[in-house]
Amino acid sequence: MNIFRLAGDMTHLFSVLVLLLKIHTIKSCAGISLKTQELYAIVFTTRYLDLFTTYISLYNTIMKLIFLGSSISIVWYMRHHKVVRRSYDKDQDTFRHYLLMLPCLLLALLINEKFTFLEVMWAFSLYLEAVAILPQLVLLQRTRNIDNLTGQYVLLLGAYRALYVLNWIYRYFTEENYVHWITWVSGIVQTLLYADFFYYYFQSWKNNVKLQLPA
Repeated sequence: MNIFRLAGDMTHLFSVLVLLLKIHTIKSCAGISLKTQELYAIVFTTRYLDLFTTYISLYNTIMKLIFLGSSISIVWYMRHHKVVRRSYDKDQDTFRHYLLMLPCLLLALLINEKFTFLEVMWAFSLYLEAVAILPQLVLLQRTRNIDNLTGQYVLLLGAYRALYVLNWIYRYFTEENYVHWITWVSGIVQTLLYADFFYYYFQSWKNNVKLQLPA
């Protein structure tokens, strides 16, 4: 494992911890898209179907369990916790996220590394993760005023994917026959979706003003 992969994993983990901190400590999910969280739960469920059939390493298994368990628990809290769910911006979080799933599934059936159930589900999870942030970004544009924890959560998610892109570049030049076009294209698309958010986040940081996205 190289430094870019490790940094990407830790950044991803920190993004989850920031979101859980907001939900458990502040008892609020204001500014967080339930639609995006549901998509992430589906992403990790379909990606980690091999969790109990293929062992890679203890580190790999632990990280899979953390991301799978945390994504499901976040959805549960937002839907069923009597205090947390009251802060959910249901009227603003109206992105039809289910419309993203069918194209991703069809693409996975057409473009995959091997036409087996696990490989198709793996490809589906990559395609879906690439666009899963869209409901969250749309919600932030609608609400405009973004609290610090929500901004940090989205920033860390984008940074995690950007670090993974660096990881792929590093592995391409240091490992023989390292080519994974599905992973690369999906990851680059996902990273590009954060570009606008990155710009406004660093503008707000540089000018020491509250983060706002244009409507």
